[in-house]
Amino acid sequence: MEKQKALNELKNAKDVYVLMSRCTRMPYVVCDPETFDDEILMYFSEEDIKKEGARLIDKKIPVQIVRVEGNQRLRFYANLYTMGVNSILVNRGMDSEVRVQLTELVTKPRAEQLPKGQTWVENPSFHLTALYFMQEVRRQKLEQLTDELKEMEEEILADYSRGKFLVPFQDDNGVPLLKHPSGDTYQPIFTDPIEFGKFNREKKFKAAIVEATKIPDVLVKEAKGVVVNPTGVNLQLPIKKRAQQNGQSPAGAQNPAGAQTPAGGQNPAGGQSPADAQGSEGVKNPQ
Repeated sequence: MEKQKALNELKNAKDVYVLMSRCTRMPYVVCDPETFDDEILMYFSEEDIKKEGARLIDKKIPVQIVRVEGNQRLRFYANLYTMGVNSILVNRGMDSEVRVQLTELVTKPRAEQLPKGQTWVENPSFHLTALYFMQEVRRQKLEQLTDELKEMEEEILADYSRGKFLVPFQDDNGVPLLKHPSGDTYQPIFTDPIEFGKFNREKKFKAAIVEATKIPDVLVKEAKGVVVNPTGVNLQLPIKKRAQQNGQSPAGAQNPAGAQTPAGGQNPAGGQSPADAQGSEGVKNPQ
């Protein structure tokens, strides 16, 4: 398939399908061994994508197929920037296989185009590495990390330390806590407004922009750490609370840009794996 035709089809075709990872509830990401593109896999035929999905499942890579609705496509493609994805591989494994760079398909949202007073937050390098990491950790159910995954873990922590994240709160300074099956509780944080919007569908929370180095200041004492994007990659980090001198809360930080929902506004994988399922434990006040 010619690239220009693929570009037109991605925008206008009646049916466009994407493979989603059941490990992260996000598009399944792969790194091309030759071009090193970080890409997702899309098809125009349900029959063709089912074949690729079956091939991956045979390799014990849990995926599922999601149809991207026409009125959600441009938003879906633009949201890939926040994941660190730079290309789309169309019809992988077929004679019509073609790679499309994301910049050829949709323009990256620009922070300077936001309304006055709004700030865009994203952590694409951190988000991408976390997706690769959790795809492997949950797929293999490893008791110990391989050397490759240990290196990836170090990269995640390095990217995290340089980032800014969205921390949800309520006007009374309450914050949500999520409970792990082990009984431990984690305070949710988000890489970008899109992920925050998926969590905040009922509009119960506002979000503050907090630098990673200051997140220990806004953790509640019950939290064992933070959980990043709990409705997506669901990555737990053992960040410890730091004693606060002034009892400050996130409520005085900047207001983030308005959140968006992903394609179709759905939870693509249809549920959580037992090892990572979390439920709300209500709202706690920072202490």
